[in-house]
Amino acid sequence: MAGVGDELKGNLKEGLGKLTGDDALEAEGDAQKEMGQAERKISGAVNETKGSVKSGAGDVLDSPTLKGEGLIDKAKGKLQGS
Repeated sequence: MAGVGDELKGNLKEGLGKLTGDDALEAEGDAQKEMGQAERKISGAVNETKGSVKSGAGDVLDSPTLKGEGLIDKAKGKLQGS
């Protein structure tokens, strides 16, 4: 999942910085965590949009498979964005 690794690393760095009193490491961790969260939310929005397009195309083309793939992508995007 996009961004999750950076979120985890950022949390670790931030916590270690607080624990050791290293303000620079704490700030670096906070920034890395924020970047990971942003990346995850953007990826989620892209998947939701892709899912909406696929689902709509499935309706127009009368393709249950395409519509189902779209619904799955949409659900995946919602989970990533939360």
